[in-house]
Amino acid sequence: MTEAQTSPASTARPPVVTIVGAGLAGTLMAILLARRDVPVLLLERRPDPRIDATTAGRSINLALADRGIAALKAAGVFAAIEPLLIAMPGRMLHDAAGATQFLAYGQDERESIYSVSRSALNCTLLDELSRLPNAVLGFGQECVGVDFGHRLVRMRDAASGNVYRLPLERVIAADGAGSPCRHAMAAAYAIDVKEDLLAHGYKELTLPADASGNHQFDPHALHIWPRGNFMLIALPNTDGTFTVTLFLPHEGPVSFANLGEERPLIAFFEEHFADALELMPDLAEEFAAHPTGRMGTVYCSQWSADGRLVLLGDAAHAIVPFHGQGMNCAFEDCAILDELLAVLPWPEACDAYASRRRPDTDAIAKMALENYREMRDTVRDPKFQLQKALSLELERRFPGRFIPRYSMVMFHHEIPYSVALERGSTQGAILDELTRGATDLSTIDYTRARALIEARLPLIA
Repeated sequence: MTEAQTSPASTARPPVVTIVGAGLAGTLMAILLARRDVPVLLLERRPDPRIDATTAGRSINLALADRGIAALKAAGVFAAIEPLLIAMPGRMLHDAAGATQFLAYGQDERESIYSVSRSALNCTLLDELSRLPNAVLGFGQECVGVDFGHRLVRMRDAASGNVYRLPLERVIAADGAGSPCRHAMAAAYAIDVKEDLLAHGYKELTLPADASGNHQFDPHALHIWPRGNFMLIALPNTDGTFTVTLFLPHEGPVSFANLGEERPLIAFFEEHFADALELMPDLAEEFAAHPTGRMGTVYCSQWSADGRLVLLGDAAHAIVPFHGQGMNCAFEDCAILDELLAVLPWPEACDAYASRRRPDTDAIAKMALENYREMRDTVRDPKFQLQKALSLELERRFPGRFIPRYSMVMFHHEIPYSVALERGSTQGAILDELTRGATDLSTIDYTRARALIEARLPLIA
């Protein structure tokens, strides 16, 4: 193994920005910069997922919402992404007896979230980037170290095994929740990094299409089987299948630890998810073959190192997936960082980006954990459903003052996460007061509602 000065992916025109990690955030960031005529070198440790689909990374479906859409539109690529999307205007709850109940997310179908394949989205973004003349992509290029003293990034080329050096100058680390760049930065600068792993994990499965290639459940809903301490969800795919994900504790009486054999697995699904089980003929085989994923939250006290390296997306603030905002939050990072880089010198832009984003990423991390409890348990509570219906009614009656917290997060990219968290807490207290003793919307005191809302919720600018 030798160490060279330059990258095998370098060009005669030296790149102004190096991005480590060609996942969703890194690729979108590269597009935004390249569209502003900033030369970009995008390096990824895996092979090109457009050529080798087995290396495309996690295939779990994602929920694209307004924040992500706004960033994709800012990059000029939403038109290419739109055909990949399936609208989900609400949740479809499945009870233990197989009965279903649809709960709308917003006021109408315009307030929808969208199921999208992670791999299809990533490949489409890479295609869009490849069309830009000032972007260079290098696959099989792994970051193996960051030397802050000598201001170097060390990369290894998978094909040759050679290690080469890049200048530690205008580097964006979009290398995921386990970010090697973040680990190196934390060691060099004594940065406080906290990684909170959830006691629950996930297993991805498949619910196939029927014999005609059609969806076997309503495709225009996010399907949830809430069961208290665990749940099953299903998101539609464009080929008629559903990606089904089981969320369950790693250990305990009802856990992944107790489902290693086929017989207890089938018995578990028969008891809790019978309507899904009858449509999943390959359950046992998939369950045995697919890994059990881990989830957690990353808190990092510093996102920038001397304005030379800056963390982006999961590398800075990974969150659990239960609000469908990991990708959307990372895409919003990209748009905000690009806006700041367009008007400020690089070090100042990196510092401004971190200062602006950290209160919001802390807020969505908290809301994502809270939403897990809601999805797997609270959503079944009649009082929760009354408050959900009342939230939408209050939004209709008091526009600009009362917007449900879920709606602020998912459908209003102009409202920062931190504002959604703060106003959501106030609104929760109002809902508790108004629903005390109420049985349905006809028993709500709307005069009292007006007084509470006008006193506690200023108009959103």
